[in-house]
Amino acid sequence: MQAGDHSDLEGALDYIDPASLSYQEWLEVGMALHESGLPLGLWDSWSRRDARRYHEGECGRKWAGFGSGDGRVTSGTVAKMARDRGWRPAPQGGADEAIGWDDAVSGGTIVDGSWVEGVPVEQPTDAEWDPVGELTRYLRALFDEDDRVGYVVRSFERDGRWIPADKGSYTRTAGELERALEGCAGDMGAVLGDWNPEAGAWIRFNPLDGQGVRNADVTEFRYALVESDSIPTDKQNEIMRSLELPIAALVDSGNKSLHAIVRVDARDYDEYRRRVDRLYEVCRKNGLDVDGQNKNPSRLSRMPGVRRGARKQHLVAVNIGKGSWDEWWEWVQEAQDDLPDPESLDAVWDDMPELAPPLIDGVLRRGHKMLIAGPSKAGKSFALIELCCAIAEGREWLGWPCAKGRVLYVNLELDRASALHRFRDVYAALGWEPVGIGSIDVWNLRGRSVPMDRLAPKLIRRASKKGYDAVVIDPIYKVITGDENSADQMAAFCNQFDTIASQLGCAVIYCHHHSKGFQGQKRSMDRASGSGVFARDPDALLDMSALELTEPCRRARATALEWVEMQRIADGRDPGWRERAGLEPQSGPVQLTRWAADNMPSEIYRELLAASEAVREESKSWTAWRIDGTLREFPKFAPVNLWFDYPVHAPDADGSLSDLSVEGDPATAAVRRQRGAESSRSRYEREGADKAKMLVDAVRACEAAGSEATKDAVYERFSAIWKERSDKPCPSVDTVLGMSTRSWPKKKWFPLAKETVGDPGRQRSVYSVADDGSIGWDSEVS
Repeated sequence: MQAGDHSDLEGALDYIDPASLSYQEWLEVGMALHESGLPLGLWDSWSRRDARRYHEGECGRKWAGFGSGDGRVTSGTVAKMARDRGWRPAPQGGADEAIGWDDAVSGGTIVDGSWVEGVPVEQPTDAEWDPVGELTRYLRALFDEDDRVGYVVRSFERDGRWIPADKGSYTRTAGELERALEGCAGDMGAVLGDWNPEAGAWIRFNPLDGQGVRNADVTEFRYALVESDSIPTDKQNEIMRSLELPIAALVDSGNKSLHAIVRVDARDYDEYRRRVDRLYEVCRKNGLDVDGQNKNPSRLSRMPGVRRGARKQHLVAVNIGKGSWDEWWEWVQEAQDDLPDPESLDAVWDDMPELAPPLIDGVLRRGHKMLIAGPSKAGKSFALIELCCAIAEGREWLGWPCAKGRVLYVNLELDRASALHRFRDVYAALGWEPVGIGSIDVWNLRGRSVPMDRLAPKLIRRASKKGYDAVVIDPIYKVITGDENSADQMAAFCNQFDTIASQLGCAVIYCHHHSKGFQGQKRSMDRASGSGVFARDPDALLDMSALELTEPCRRARATALEWVEMQRIADGRDPGWRERAGLEPQSGPVQLTRWAADNMPSEIYRELLAASEAVREESKSWTAWRIDGTLREFPKFAPVNLWFDYPVHAPDADGSLSDLSVEGDPATAAVRRQRGAESSRSRYEREGADKAKMLVDAVRACEAAGSEATKDAVYERFSAIWKERSDKPCPSVDTVLGMSTRSWPKKKWFPLAKETVGDPGRQRSVYSVADDGSIGWDSEVS
């Protein structure tokens, strides 16, 4: 955590148990949060974890007395406490972000130290040894011609060790040194200055600015020093080579270690630190106990080509391993894993491991994953709460038996009070005694949730000693990391559920929403929103789809529930009613109500009516659902039909929902279109018949008045009749007098032809009504 950055201070608190702190330490945490500008509520909610010492209102009183900006206690206090307990700040800028000196790099080992035999490092004989040539090769491998090189030849002894006596030289370039070495005739002392052959000499492996030898004087952060003297040099040599370290120069120190000058190619000092952290951690994980004092980029290393006592500081190799830091780091990421080795099927054929026992019989095993998908208002959260209750009590869930166990419900959507009340409401609606509620824990994270890759380790830490059989996460859209439609990003997201399941040994159950649009035209496994990973990843996928609920189904169930409820009331208020009533076996609430009106006290009668009305009113909010399953471990089950009667789901006991179709199903849509077409045709025929009847009445009205039924006269009478019988605008004359036989029921009238073609002054139409009710016309020539 950098100074002034408090973004992850809340995460640091997760690692600090307030019960483990002294009063003064607890107070300092509050001061640090106050100084960092974080809210009082964070300190108070964290303090509540120490139930024995927590006192309501104490945090607020202390908070009011804290100073502001005095810097006495800062966020670093909390960070230090958390680091001591294993916390590490979240990365802030990419793959190379800093990790602590002791942070672990994810993945397994590359080199098994127990099998390292060692690659010998041979000392050159005096005849073979070329000191000038070695130093020249070293300079050419590490430096450009105009790079300034720092080196030290003077030394003094302290506590039996020879150490550098001064800063040495740091102004000469690599090119100058190479040219001087070429002309020194083997006398390196004439170029570098004389050194104590017992002490040896040192050289800096990164170029300098010629102004000094501090880290700030390093001009390019090219290399880091890897040195270890805890194992023999031959094993150091093998491990360094096996790790493919991008070594620019490997030098025998003339004592107990090899000095590997490793390419890190950092842009600046911050990146240099991050990369050296990673480099050292990889080495440590693979059996090379690196000396952590060698991290500085201006550090001195042993100079090849000089003697150190009886041994030689000599150049072992240049340019070995991978060619660059990026190439090496990519290789490490690929080579370093925790994957198990393949096993022979023959070895386990007669001794198969036990299968994980079922948690939900026929659906889900312990330690596996299950996704519940469905649209909004399907009651998915209530279904998950029902499941938590069923596991805690060891009872059935939606018809499936559940093993008894402990469960953690991670609530990401509801406020705390609503979530807790829902559990009590579900117990009451199910009619269960809350015997096992001690086996249900609720983690309320509304407004406090973090992405799943950060939530998973927090969850694992809290749950590691609770022995949960299931963790329910509701809903996942609150913690999704990445693009929901990206397969690779959602695969990484779902891997977090695997981590939780494997580390806690429990089932992970989570819910997700449907994509937009009708779902009936899709397979059940394709309805969840986003990438197809959601369908393929879980061991069990239960999909909830809305049914096209018909009124007869709703009324039938309401009647059945009315009958049960009214009998219950009657049994409690008038135990002998059954013997007196003499009702038939097929009797229902209507017959009971009629009998009760004459044979029961008025208060019981009114109570029965109220119960009946309550069920009828409640039935208006019922919805119907179908669950389809896609299972990995069990055979596919027949679809399960449910009523959702807030706040619980009830299985379809009498099968009345089995014939209903899913909303949006093509077959249902076709039926709906057919019904709509029939309805439209019926309406068209009815309206046509009404117009025809009014037309007949208009013709007869003309005849009754003794006037000729001409076109204009008939339409005038029709318009008057229309205004009396309809509030719609009157059709036009052409519409009325041009109606076809299809508009007349049973085709009882002839077509009403328009005036024939010809001279309008010579031809006209006369309309009349026949004895059978049909209308005819005559054309007369005037």
